[in-house]
Amino acid sequence: MTIAENRKAHFNYLIEERFEAGIVLSGWEVKAIRAGQVQLTDGYVVIKDGELYLIGCRINALRTASTHVRPEADRTKKLLMHKDQIRRLIGKVEQKGYTLVPLNLHYKGGLVKVEIALAKGKQLHDKRETEKKRDWEREKGRLMRHKVSSGPKD
Repeated sequence: MTIAENRKAHFNYLIEERFEAGIVLSGWEVKAIRAGQVQLTDGYVVIKDGELYLIGCRINALRTASTHVRPEADRTKKLLMHKDQIRRLIGKVEQKGYTLVPLNLHYKGGLVKVEIALAKGKQLHDKRETEKKRDWEREKGRLMRHKVSSGPKD
């Protein structure tokens, strides 16, 4: 079940490969995620000291958060993956000019997971092409609906 989705990622990047990673959260963050108080739009993944970190994922604290906890909405969150997968990602990001972007947050077996993608940034003309395709699909759908609704009557 998807919790939050980064819709801008498919528009701004060409997605090459997808990976699933665990995410280190504190208690108030899990409660806020279950309440739907999460935003992934401006998030990105960085590599520091051979570990992956999710930056820019905003989790707004609930009003019922404990008084002894200081919730920080834009806290950097550590991602959990196997060492060999992380090494492979580091190699791709450093050598080939790829970047890591979060695609969505979802539940898997009661745990919160994040799907990250190895992606390349799109050029402006690629973004325009994507927009043209989307507009054509929308127009084609309209024409088909109109054609079906005003078809021959017996």
